[in-house]
Amino acid sequence: MYNALSVDVEDWFQVGAFENVISRNDWDACECRVERNTDALLAMFDAAGIKATFFTLGWVAERYPALIRRIADAGHELGNHGQNHDRVFTFTPQQFAADLDRSRKAIEDAAGVAVRGYRAPSFSINPNTPWAHEVMAEQGYCYSSSINPIKHDHYGWPDAPRFAFHPLPDSDLVEIPVTTAMLGKKRIAAGGGGFFRLLPYSYSRWAIRQVNADARPGIIYFHPWEIDPDQPRVANAPIKSKLRHYTNLDAMAGKLKRLMADFKWDRLDRIVESEKARIT
Repeated sequence: MYNALSVDVEDWFQVGAFENVISRNDWDACECRVERNTDALLAMFDAAGIKATFFTLGWVAERYPALIRRIADAGHELGNHGQNHDRVFTFTPQQFAADLDRSRKAIEDAAGVAVRGYRAPSFSINPNTPWAHEVMAEQGYCYSSSINPIKHDHYGWPDAPRFAFHPLPDSDLVEIPVTTAMLGKKRIAAGGGGFFRLLPYSYSRWAIRQVNADARPGIIYFHPWEIDPDQPRVANAPIKSKLRHYTNLDAMAGKLKRLMADFKWDRLDRIVESEKARIT
């Protein structure tokens, strides 16, 4: 059973947790660490013989085109993560279309390959953005992995399907949510990111085994900054944000190596193709 491993390529200062304490105007003055951290991940994937999907900000692609080319040359998939990590529900449909177009062009120009998939920053497609999938379909995207079907203080669409589905009745566009597990009748988050980093490894292993037992792939994500315990600290961030962001950074690389060894992994575009037959 193959699962999908995905990386949301953004730097430590671009995360939603810090958006109210680090101004977008200050980004270029921050110490950029995304290139070295992503290169470290590329080395880890190469050592493990794994291909993955890298959902990349247009902001990163514009500044580090050689990195984007290295990702593509290594055989990984490149997907779109938006231009500046703006949440989709902050856009009008027209603004979202422009953001998709600019970021996609930046990634494709850097990599020399077509971008077919999209992941919304902070899983920000929800019931308040019914037009988002229509815009993606109009721009020719094949799939989106933009929904976390849980309830969370920053995101979530708890009534969305747990597994791949067609969000539009007249389009082949596939939405493939990140992984959740079932604890009795309760749906719980298990798709990676902070949940993978903060909770014991056994929890994520149990969750992936659960969905694999139902012949479904795990859809797991994380970020390059999560393997970087030496990144700068944001002293004036809220305590809750700091706990979420900095806890277990020093343990993340080791946990990822265990994850890569315990399961089979592939690019998300190929997992989507195999899931199409399951969609009714």
